[in-house]
Amino acid sequence: MKKIILVVAAIMTFMAGNAQSSKEAKQLLSEVSSKVESYENIVIEFKYGLENTAENVKHETRGDVSLEGEKYLLNIMGTTRLFDGAKLYTIIPEDEEINISSHNPEDDQDISPSKMLTFYNNGYKTEMGPVQDLKGRKIQYVKLTPIDSNAEIKEIHLGIDKQTKHIYNMIQTQDNGTKITITVNSFKTNQPLPQSLFQFKESRYKDYYINRLD
Repeated sequence: MKKIILVVAAIMTFMAGNAQSSKEAKQLLSEVSSKVESYENIVIEFKYGLENTAENVKHETRGDVSLEGEKYLLNIMGTTRLFDGAKLYTIIPEDEEINISSHNPEDDQDISPSKMLTFYNNGYKTEMGPVQDLKGRKIQYVKLTPIDSNAEIKEIHLGIDKQTKHIYNMIQTQDNGTKITITVNSFKTNQPLPQSLFQFKESRYKDYYINRLD
């Protein structure tokens, strides 16, 4: 996400137009954030794609995540990640192994599931992008550029459904050329989720090796 600049009278018009674009982008993101925060919980099914043409790498998979406040349950690539608000549990059935660690938000540099729908609120410059018609839906893109010039992320294009104000997809490009695309296939809100969904039951994993990292 890198920015823009351009002769006397025209410069005033250009700068005013660019400022308006940024203001419009921030307003749209604010509406999306408010919509997300109004829900008691959110259940999402998504497609995850990773591609680096220079390295001849291309991978696609599907996953799902249930979110309630900071708590989440994420299933992807045969692994389950559960955050109960204090501890993070990574459950790997293939290896019959579970990693348990305390969660420190200050150390979390990733876009975790609990931040997936609001990560853009801090640390990014914003700019309105194009509107695309995808499957009959008007998707407005917002371009996000990290304020930190040393960030591994080069830019993010966030696709927002203009009608629902829900995030449709996120296209993240890294400095090494890797492109990560997350597309929302199903977005459900205020579901009857049992509280036990976000609770770790050690008794269910009697044969697993449990690695307590702290």
